[in-house]
Amino acid sequence: MNKKGRYSYIIDYFSKHNPDAQSELQYKNAYELLVAVILSAQCTDKRVNLTTPHFFKQYPTPALLAEAEVKDIYQIIKSISYPNNKAKHLQGMAKVLMHDFNGIVPDTIEDLQKLPGVGRKTANVVASVVFNKPAMPVDTHVFRVAARIGLSTNAKTPLETEKQLTQNIPQTLISKAHHWLILHGRYVCTARKPLCHQCGISDACKYYQNNKNTN
Repeated sequence: MNKKGRYSYIIDYFSKHNPDAQSELQYKNAYELLVAVILSAQCTDKRVNLTTPHFFKQYPTPALLAEAEVKDIYQIIKSISYPNNKAKHLQGMAKVLMHDFNGIVPDTIEDLQKLPGVGRKTANVVASVVFNKPAMPVDTHVFRVAARIGLSTNAKTPLETEKQLTQNIPQTLISKAHHWLILHGRYVCTARKPLCHQCGISDACKYYQNNKNTN
């Protein structure tokens, strides 16, 4: 199967079997999602969702977060990975949001990346999930799954993977495809031992076709 056929097969499969794919992070608005995504770096969504209710009770707005002490933010998020850095990033993000954007989360990837703690992946998530932009966040799941399945070829960086995916997925489906790949990598195409026997796209998967006699 060539790359065009593989993309077509996989898009068709997920369109039928997971048409309403969405983020597993819990949020109510752009500010809450931004905080949740910053916290989720190298941490599970489940752990983040256990932490954010208390966080948003204390800091329901960027204005209140901007005035918070880093040590107080740390106390709330200390069960999250890298809490020291993330506490500083969250305070810094809120300060810049208030100073430069009137407390309103910007809707462009370029402006989002001006916020402390917000790299391209985080910016893409917010742009995609909240503002429905055709952005493709590439985390470890997407990077791994795209390469393993055969959607990306010789991509050495997340940006290279992002470019290949956005070039081959229809714009109207890019934001949803992000969730397809993340969820597939989280629950089926796992890092150490992919569950190929449970996979619905094995017929189009480059990895499976190359290893099916040993699986």
